[in-house]
Amino acid sequence: MTSDGGDSSKKALDAFLGLIAEKGFAEVALRDVAASAGLGFADLYRVHPDKVSLIAAFMARIDAEVLAGTPSTSDPEETARDRLFDAMMRRYDALKPHREALRAIRRAGTRDPMLALAMGPSLRRSMAAMLEAASLSSEGLSGALRQNGLLAIHYAVSRVFDRDDTTDLSKTMASLDSRLKMAEKWSQLFDKYVKSPGSKTPPAAPVSPAA
Repeated sequence: MTSDGGDSSKKALDAFLGLIAEKGFAEVALRDVAASAGLGFADLYRVHPDKVSLIAAFMARIDAEVLAGTPSTSDPEETARDRLFDAMMRRYDALKPHREALRAIRRAGTRDPMLALAMGPSLRRSMAAMLEAASLSSEGLSGALRQNGLLAIHYAVSRVFDRDDTTDLSKTMASLDSRLKMAEKWSQLFDKYVKSPGSKTPPAAPVSPAA
């Protein structure tokens, strides 16, 4: 993307987030975004041909903020659960200023199954990025299982985050910590089962993202 295209994309995304936070997702058209961003419709369409593209850009922006805060080296004292907790809390901190826009997107996805389906790949990429930030592989079958596990945790924690009125997101932290601990427990039980002498199931990567 050229610098002009990157500038147009940023303006469009900022305008989009502001509009849907104010009016709701369904009430905002691409032409509204173009007008609010001070772009010609053709210029907007060149970088974001639909609102799903703008949602994907929003998620990518949040991913970038989270990854920018990821330490270059892992602390050997930290567990995988610790690293994943840190990555996901950085995500919720990055999402906090955009909570109204996020609510608008979530409501729209609940009402429109096709929109929810279209957002799926971007959500999975975001979960993969969080796993990699925690030094957990997101590739292959085991990576796909981790992505699914983390996505389920994210959906549950998001409901708490949506109503969390604490300044430090302490309710969100408690919810995330509880679910990651549960995932870690199930992961350990799964590992114990597949590695037991009587088990005929070959060892496989645990389902838990915190594995």
